[in-house]
Amino acid sequence: TTTTTTTTTTTTTIMFSRCLSPALPCFGPASALLHTALLPRSPHRPQHSSRGVALSPRVVTADEAVTVVKSHDRVLLHGVSMMPQALLNALVKRAPELKDVEVYQIHTEGDAIHTRPEYQDSFRSMNFFIGGNTRPAVQRGQAEYIPIFLSEIGLLFKRGVIPLDVAFAQVSPPDRHGYCSYGASTSIIRAGVEQARVVVAQVNKHVPRTFGASVVHMSELDYIVEHDEPLPEYPRPALSPVDIQIGKNVAGLIEDGATLQMGIGKIPDACLRELTHHRDLGIHTEMFSDGVRELVETGAVTGAKKDHFRGKIVASFAMGTQQLYNFMDENQGIEMLESHVVNNPRIILMNPKVTAINSAIQIDLTGQVCADSIGTKLYSGVGGQMDFMRGAALSEGGKPIIAMPSTTNKGASKIVPTLLPGSGVVTTRAHMHYVVTEHGVANLYGKSVQQRARALINIAHPAHREELERAAVEAYGPLRH
Repeated sequence: TTTTTTTTTTTTTIMFSRCLSPALPCFGPASALLHTALLPRSPHRPQHSSRGVALSPRVVTADEAVTVVKSHDRVLLHGVSMMPQALLNALVKRAPELKDVEVYQIHTEGDAIHTRPEYQDSFRSMNFFIGGNTRPAVQRGQAEYIPIFLSEIGLLFKRGVIPLDVAFAQVSPPDRHGYCSYGASTSIIRAGVEQARVVVAQVNKHVPRTFGASVVHMSELDYIVEHDEPLPEYPRPALSPVDIQIGKNVAGLIEDGATLQMGIGKIPDACLRELTHHRDLGIHTEMFSDGVRELVETGAVTGAKKDHFRGKIVASFAMGTQQLYNFMDENQGIEMLESHVVNNPRIILMNPKVTAINSAIQIDLTGQVCADSIGTKLYSGVGGQMDFMRGAALSEGGKPIIAMPSTTNKGASKIVPTLLPGSGVVTTRAHMHYVVTEHGVANLYGKSVQQRARALINIAHPAHREELERAAVEAYGPLRH
């Protein structure tokens, strides 16, 4: 990975973009740039080949492309907003002739048609992170969850722990040199493409052309399917008074010049909306959405204080509105890298004041965080929470933060005496620093169990504090004020 030096003035933001539009040229259709003969491939694909088109992918229909998948194969799907829906739909049409195909994926947007009950004998969804479209299948036992740090998923492919037969990717049209882009998600797809026996790419003119590790040469692909469709959008969430207050409380912890990591949803959005008057914020995050785009446009995000990838937004995937994808397109201020790089704590800590903002399903009174299940019911995944909680803790001036409402939608306390039986501990109590609710901030770092219980009770919902204190006293003895 290389760092590009960008010259700016104090009054000009360093991120530039052009808008995506059907009217914009993309060097003609992919088929005009490609040979149609499929040549024999080396067992090791060239990476970012610059020797010309020595190996040429074959342009085929989606129905033709998915014939490379055989029963018992392992198939990787491109993740998040980049899931190649046309390829998945074509694959599912072959369900009657396929058996026990394992489909590996992180969170994806779109129709996870392969997880419908009628296809349970043909496809098995294997989830590194459970999204809303596969959650029902996981919870009824038709799909599976693989607990793993996001920083290590690519290593499963590189080390042969999970050998891949086929990778389904979605890319931008190639430029005149034969380079495409993985667009809004580099994450784990690059590692998968490098290791898979066969690679099929859906070429889509709506995919933003991004830089960094997201660049892929056509010689790394076997089959091309030309299919244009807008990327799935994630609308900006409406914020409640509770969300807004949590955002204010978190913003009070964020210093000028901090490097931010956040997710997507109401709380991250509420936090980002409170940062418009901050200065020289940087972004090094597994994902980002429209809130970051707005902070770039207001001048709050410049990346000028970062020590690693100075002046760059660093991420492995993004999801948001069409405005976000327009912002990303041809934007040299954004570096899309693989998750084993972005989420590596040894790289995260290289930036100053890394402030990691994550959330939780439950936190017990000692600081244990459950973020991937509701009791035994699997809900999401480990993701990058621990990668960034640890990286932020080791960063000079860093702040690992768990931010959440004090209660569920049904009024139950999310701060609990003990986690529900079967709950997975994603962040251990030894890794905990800041916990934020709408009722305040608790700093658990360096605190005893009794001190932690007192601090967490103080930011719990008032309706639950008496019950929590009784449980804490019973478990740990009298609490000091």
